[in-house]
Amino acid sequence: MSVKSLIINPGSTSTKIGVYEDETLLFDETLRHPTEEIAKYDSIIAQKDFRKNIIVDFLKEKNFDIHSLNVIVGRGGLLKPIPSGTYAVTDELLHDLEIGVQGQHASNLGGILAREIGDSIGVPSYIVDPVVVDELEPVARYSGVPELPRISIFHALNQKAVARRYAKETGKAYDSMNLIVVHLGGGVSVGAHHNGKVIDIFNALDGDGAFSPERSGAVPPGALVKMCFSGKYTEKEVYKKLVGNGGFNAYLGTNDMRDVEKMVDAGDEHAKELRTAFIFQLSKNIGSMATVLKGKVDQIIVTGGIAHDNRVIGELKERCEWIAPFTVYPGEDELLALAQGGLRVMNGEEEPGVY
Repeated sequence: MSVKSLIINPGSTSTKIGVYEDETLLFDETLRHPTEEIAKYDSIIAQKDFRKNIIVDFLKEKNFDIHSLNVIVGRGGLLKPIPSGTYAVTDELLHDLEIGVQGQHASNLGGILAREIGDSIGVPSYIVDPVVVDELEPVARYSGVPELPRISIFHALNQKAVARRYAKETGKAYDSMNLIVVHLGGGVSVGAHHNGKVIDIFNALDGDGAFSPERSGAVPPGALVKMCFSGKYTEKEVYKKLVGNGGFNAYLGTNDMRDVEKMVDAGDEHAKELRTAFIFQLSKNIGSMATVLKGKVDQIIVTGGIAHDNRVIGELKERCEWIAPFTVYPGEDELLALAQGGLRVMNGEEEPGVY
């Protein structure tokens, strides 16, 4: 019997939804929310009913019978650190999404909306591989300052999905391979996947690793301390330099690699050097993860929006293909990844995780 699922992936100014029958997309839509509408709400959680009503109304407009659904799956949010998997939206998990136990983010609404809609029609609700997936080896947590342990926040949903996709396409078991997975989007993350677990990762949100279109990545710590205490910036302003206004935005005023390529083609030497520096730093991250895996790397998998850029991929291969062969899955399909996570549980292929 097929499984029909509603997938909910909230962003800051939009909510992406999709309806699947098993892994077949029946229809999807990006429901956009004007900035002035979102501004009416003083918190993320306050947007819940507004977004829920838009989803339900859209499904009615499509003449879709919401009672035909078997499961609702939402994007996971900033929960406590948890292993990879599909998790039922229990009362405890719901509570932590509502209070923002590790921070407020639009993705927190994914599980909340899934639970509310699921309860209203009597079907289960789940989240899949939230950004707080944490499978780090103990030694990977050491930073050099006991009060500042390294943490795992990364593009877990997409990294896990493409790793499983590669395993399926090659007829191998994900939990029997060593993979380096590179997600290239507004933020970047490079992970070492060993026997089905991400044992080390460069924190993609506000931590270490290469700079990206919107984030600074690792910066010289001494200089950062001096900036923080210079009296020129508030805490919020410094953080914005690291997350949001860092990386490509700081150097070139754009967070779009396509704009950077246009600058390069127009003869902009600064843009060309920045692109090389980006690839240079990414290559160092990949090399680092190769050592974590003791040089035994079955495949390097590159995904995310920037993976569409053949010149970036070509230069990355020049520097890193000696480590392992490359497989490139451009873009990301988070709706499908969420649907697959729910389907694995509904079909009994995977036990739901306990939060």
